[in-house]
Amino acid sequence: MNRKMTARTDIAWLRAFTFTIYGTSVLVSSYFPLFYAQLGFSTSQIGLLYALGPMISVVSNLLWSLASDRYQTIKKVLLILLIGQIALTFLLSASTSFSIIMAVITLFYFFFYPVFPLSDTISITTAKQHGIHFISIRLFGSFGYAFFALLIGYVLARIGSSNTMWVSIAIAGLALGFILFVKDQPTTVAKMDLSGIWGILRQKELLWFFGCVFCLAIGMRMNEAFISISLKELGAGENLIGWAMLASSLSEIPIFIYLSFHGEKYKELPLLLIASLMFAVRFLLMGLTGSPYGILAIQAMHGVTFGIFYVTAIRMLTRLIPDEFRATGMALYTIVWSSLAGLLSGTFGGVVFEQLGRQPFYLTAMGAALVACIGFASRYFQKGPGEGTPSKFEHKA
Repeated sequence: MNRKMTARTDIAWLRAFTFTIYGTSVLVSSYFPLFYAQLGFSTSQIGLLYALGPMISVVSNLLWSLASDRYQTIKKVLLILLIGQIALTFLLSASTSFSIIMAVITLFYFFFYPVFPLSDTISITTAKQHGIHFISIRLFGSFGYAFFALLIGYVLARIGSSNTMWVSIAIAGLALGFILFVKDQPTTVAKMDLSGIWGILRQKELLWFFGCVFCLAIGMRMNEAFISISLKELGAGENLIGWAMLASSLSEIPIFIYLSFHGEKYKELPLLLIASLMFAVRFLLMGLTGSPYGILAIQAMHGVTFGIFYVTAIRMLTRLIPDEFRATGMALYTIVWSSLAGLLSGTFGGVVFEQLGRQPFYLTAMGAALVACIGFASRYFQKGPGEGTPSKFEHKA
């Protein structure tokens, strides 16, 4: 009985931590751009600040993961990361110069991005230890994103976007409090095998997959970086921006649950084709609408776009790559999906938004999604509807 109570307590604290850290994700992706805009920065400058994060994450994710492996602790690394976030957010709250903010936000991202893969790692390990499904912990991240999207919107509507950094400090402080009660787990995932990169990159199937993912990610990251700016341009307040974030996060929850337990019934390529096509429709509608309430409704498509894509892409990747190179393959996928696409969408997307406007911006995002759709479709019809996912490649020395 005591063992069951201990397990429930461990899981409860971990769920509370997961719930809270996604509040910081809401701030960085949706409300930091408004803070920059309130300081008078142009959209191209805001895009550059957004692009710094994915660029830094390539290095920071690797370094902090290596530190976690080296010292066999996730909890202590997370403590350091959250303390670093709080200290650097305090510096951001007192900064107004673009050059200073650019320097500070670069350091902030170094402590911000590794929190999420490490929290996933400790959640996977804890779930396996207690015999529960990982999704039962990860779902609290989606719930937390939805809750904080709405709460932050209303709070900032009352106190103003100039206080964004103080709200960020409060949420990160809450996460820091929760992680103190989370049971530490040694890192049990395989370390990234650099020798496997060449074997992976020689596989045409994986190169094709990464190419399609990269095109689709460009459109999604463009939308992620500038949706709050788009809403503000159409006259939306912070509370409506919160509702838009809420709509997207809630729509992905049932898709995550369904595909996590029943996704094996469907082949990956048709699902990826449908997801990329729906992404293209979503971005087209975003460009056509002239109402913030229209954007609010369109955000509900997040479940049938990102929800389907995310679960299916991870599933396909695990089938394409053998277990001994799983960590390497996942690292490459993260670089393509998040880092490279985020870097390009922030810099290039910011210039397009500033020089051409919101509609051409979203039509560009739609074009990137259509390229991905064509890529998935061509592979699907080339392989034939009746063929399954290709088997894992054999690594050759």
